[in-house]
Amino acid sequence: QVQPVESGGGSVQAGGSLRLSCITSTLSGCMYDMSWHRQVPGKERVFVAGIENDGSTSYADSVKGRFTISQGLTKSTVYLQMNSLKPEDTAMYYCKLDRRMCGGAVVKGFWGQGTQVTVSS
Repeated sequence: QVQPVESGGGSVQAGGSLRLSCITSTLSGCMYDMSWHRQVPGKERVFVAGIENDGSTSYADSVKGRFTISQGLTKSTVYLQMNSLKPEDTAMYYCKLDRRMCGGAVVKGFWGQGTQVTVSS
């Protein structure tokens, strides 16, 4: 199952926290680059945070200092800790397997089905 599976979305009041989880298939000896994106109806999907196999991270300016992306014990699992949530963070959040490298075999660009995050004021 290459397609990532997200969990952890829900409804929270402004200022609250949520933790999203994402898992894709775990193969020993592989390297994983993964990311989180979000989308609101009628708008394009946008990048939120990314993490490379070596643990390097990147964030959208809108979430810096509030969101933290991290890897699990296996790098095929990633988390998005979201603190100080704002109503404008309301969106469907998607996990993406940017790249998985297993020796010479590379797969790219698999999206999860998404998990809804709703922040009320």
